[in-house]
Amino acid sequence: MIFSIIFITSIIMLISIVVMILASILSKKTLVDREKSSPFECGFDPKSSSRLPFSLRFFLITIIFLIFDVEIALILPMILIFKFSNIFIWSLTSIIFILILLVGLYHEWNQGMLNWSN
Repeated sequence: MIFSIIFITSIIMLISIVVMILASILSKKTLVDREKSSPFECGFDPKSSSRLPFSLRFFLITIIFLIFDVEIALILPMILIFKFSNIFIWSLTSIIFILILLVGLYHEWNQGMLNWSN
């Protein structure tokens, strides 16, 4: 019984290693590919020095996206638990949460972060 488990495990490992080696050999391309080496949508200018700092505007836009992404992840369960919770506590929590988001949106608007044309 134990011998068969060890045998099957070793065959699976051998097949996996052979497939990985074949994939590695067959996928070899040029060592330095200009398209693969250049950054894509990362905030850096690919033609300039790599020591320049990245765009702070790009970083802040990323943070805004993450905030609204997490916001959706927090609002969806609130909708699902509506039937099972106290309506007053649910309403109070929802209103406070949405007010915090609206204050943040107003602050971003005043700072000019939502002006995409600049």
